[in-house]
Amino acid sequence: MREGFTTGACAAAATQAAARRALGLEPMAVESIVFPDGSRDHLSVLWTCPIAEGAEAAVCKDAGDDPDITNGSEIRVRLRWREDDRITFKAGDGVGTVTLPGLQIPAGQPAINPGPRHMMEVALRSLSQRGAELEVSIPGGVELAARTFNPRLGVRGGLSVLGSTGRVRPFSHAAIKATIKLALEVAWAAGYRKVALVPGHIGEKAARAHFELGPEQVVEVSNDWGFALETARDIGFEDFLLVGHPGKLAKLWMGHWDTHSSRSPSPVPPVLEMAQHLTRRSLADIPTVEGIFQAMDPGERTLLARILESRIQEAVEPLVGHPAIVALCTMDGRLWGAA
Repeated sequence: MREGFTTGACAAAATQAAARRALGLEPMAVESIVFPDGSRDHLSVLWTCPIAEGAEAAVCKDAGDDPDITNGSEIRVRLRWREDDRITFKAGDGVGTVTLPGLQIPAGQPAINPGPRHMMEVALRSLSQRGAELEVSIPGGVELAARTFNPRLGVRGGLSVLGSTGRVRPFSHAAIKATIKLALEVAWAAGYRKVALVPGHIGEKAARAHFELGPEQVVEVSNDWGFALETARDIGFEDFLLVGHPGKLAKLWMGHWDTHSSRSPSPVPPVLEMAQHLTRRSLADIPTVEGIFQAMDPGERTLLARILESRIQEAVEPLVGHPAIVALCTMDGRLWGAA
């Protein structure tokens, strides 16, 4: 299935196109941008136009074969030069603002995640060292956001600009399961008898940062934890390491082995109840597990992580019939507790 580009990658390409126009350089129909892994790819530019303080450009979101809600949307960036050399971000039409704690961006800031911000900064710096305000707009984003989890997460006024890798991998349940099975078989054939299972990029980053693991030893399972664990058990793996964000792995403790948000309930209520027993402060109205952890003192966070790790371990080990270690990580790859 065909891969696509995240909203953040489109914003980065639009940033580069706007900067090129604002600097008086020849506009290009295609912009080559740098992705977080150091690779480059090409995104088509819809249009550019000058404005009094800089320039504006647009890129059409191509999510490949993934049924992304923003596929086909216009991602616009309006660049306005600043007096200093800082790069700042602004939410334009259709882009939301964070209003609650617990997300990767503090409350009050435009809902433009760290990955896209970094890509946009790199795109601008490839052409100029001048400071700029980068305003991202997605026409129709307010209506689209109503069909997402953004209202529940405290993102108001539009969509979030997302993408930790810059690329969208198409979702196909059968294809994901086949890929998981193949990856486990490759790890077994490579001689490993211990396997590390992660939900995605964040978990893999943390696993490789904190544990000594071979190249084939880490297997991404997306949301199919029951399938992955049972398949790994049937292949013959004898030890299991699970690394991921508590917002995902806590669902295993709850008995939900398919962790997709449309097929399993939110882990926030049970984690919130557990956390409230460990702290004297009120944790009401926190919409995410990340926010619950951030609202606690460091010692309380560690204790909560250890309890959750123990509960998840108790749920996983009977399923696989072998020892399992659980390590819960933050959104930026640090460990919440000691596994």
